[in-house]
Amino acid sequence: MPKRAQTWLETLITAVIKTSGYSAILFVAVIFIFLMREGLPTLAEVPLGDLFSSRWYPIEDYYGLLPLIGGSLLVTLGSALVAVPFGVGTAIFIAEIAPRWAREILKPFIEIMAGIPSVVLGFLGMVAIAPRLRILLDIPTGLTALAGALLLGGISIPTIVSVAEDALDSVPRSYRDAALALGATRWQTIWKVTLPAARTGVITAIMLGLGRAIGETMTVMMVTGNAPVLPRSLAAIISPIRTMTATIAAEMGEVAVGSTHYHVLFFIGITLFIISLVVNLIASSVIFRQRKRAERILS
Repeated sequence: MPKRAQTWLETLITAVIKTSGYSAILFVAVIFIFLMREGLPTLAEVPLGDLFSSRWYPIEDYYGLLPLIGGSLLVTLGSALVAVPFGVGTAIFIAEIAPRWAREILKPFIEIMAGIPSVVLGFLGMVAIAPRLRILLDIPTGLTALAGALLLGGISIPTIVSVAEDALDSVPRSYRDAALALGATRWQTIWKVTLPAARTGVITAIMLGLGRAIGETMTVMMVTGNAPVLPRSLAAIISPIRTMTATIAAEMGEVAVGSTHYHVLFFIGITLFIISLVVNLIASSVIFRQRKRAERILS
């Protein structure tokens, strides 16, 4: 290829890459502006005290968001208790313990699981998990926060496993060899050397998994019972709840455009956007501190 043509090709590729990067920022900004335009009128139409009350019943003009926020947090934290230990443990097994033939089977299988539609998982939860929870726990219905937490944990596990396994696999082999040469056992090497070295990637994997759990809609709408009741104790885990995402999905198609109910649903979207932003900022802050710490140690 002539040098001039190669230069033009490189310039074109650079321009396409820059445009893609800037367009991602632009799309997020446009989404945020649209949410603010449609959601901020809520503050003028609903008193702040009513907005953060404990009752959600739009038909009678009750727009309390606390039951929805509480339900979302309860299901997300429950899913984290399921997904983090199983996801990180599976990633360690695949990267450090499993033989090569098993890795070649497990890694594609995990990635295929990540592509299962959430509505399919929700249907399986309705017909398989919820009835068994009702019988096992002797409760009136199995459509509870616990069912949602279990399914969201299952949805988050493939993401955590895939990203965390890549992070563990990227740790140089020399780290492991040096620890084993000093007399460390295999488990001590994993726990004291490999996992700390891959800490940034593992934290990123956990945050990505939890981010997917926070934004999940269909699964929680199908298995959590959709009861906007404020969780007041840990016993709420075996009671029906409703999440913010399920509320938007269930009610947006039925509201009049420009009504108070319509604006409140967009305000819920703003709340979700802010929560996701805070989670990402915390993850970025943790990763930044870990990198700085590693640079100081190496220097």
